[in-house]
Amino acid sequence: MRKEKIPAATIIRLSVYQRYLKRLLANGVKVVSSSELAYEASVNPAQLRKDLSYFGRFGVRGVGYDVASLLNTISGILGLLDEWRVVLVGAGPIGKALLRHPQFSKQGYVFEAVFDVDPNHVGKDLVDGHVVKDISELPKVIKEKDIQLAVLAVPSEKAQEVADILVECGIKGILNFCTTRIKVPRGVSVQYVDFTILLDTLTYKISQHSIEGKEDSVNSTKPKWAREHSWPVVQSNSHRQGVSLTS
Repeated sequence: MRKEKIPAATIIRLSVYQRYLKRLLANGVKVVSSSELAYEASVNPAQLRKDLSYFGRFGVRGVGYDVASLLNTISGILGLLDEWRVVLVGAGPIGKALLRHPQFSKQGYVFEAVFDVDPNHVGKDLVDGHVVKDISELPKVIKEKDIQLAVLAVPSEKAQEVADILVECGIKGILNFCTTRIKVPRGVSVQYVDFTILLDTLTYKISQHSIEGKEDSVNSTKPKWAREHSWPVVQSNSHRQGVSLTS
């Protein structure tokens, strides 16, 4: 593997490649071309080859990639060869929806326990069989089950407080659904999921396309077609105190 910083967008695309390869393998496909794999990931073949080149040499020119081998390699790079145990903090609407989402278990992420800071949620049975635990039980469960990942879906004003507890308990990765940007120490990574920000990027795109369309109509009557895909912004911290944004 080349000793250089891997772009965040490359890691996201690796995840897309991995999912498509899993589907191919399930359908009995043994070899896939770079053009086909790139098309499904909405990148050009050159970008695909560049992404993979960070981690070694793959495929045979004129033949393509061995699906099983490439899938195993990418899964290993992403740390997906083993099952990951996850705790969920926040049993509100977002938390409950996440528990019902089948993609977590398909990718090897297993929710071991659910916690909440709201006494009204503690003790309630959830549809997936979990019983909501009080936040005070969090350290014991994390230690006993050796958990390193947590999903945070509490009210924004509680986000930093709960994040501090998670870090103190040894959590190394937090998927944060709160709008609050939390501060974590070096060695802990944070990924944010803020749906309003994602919608903002869509409205920006629509607005810009509208402006560009008006300009194009003045300059040319020939329509322009393009196939594009916008990758989400990766926001993670692992290099210093506080949260750094990596694009």
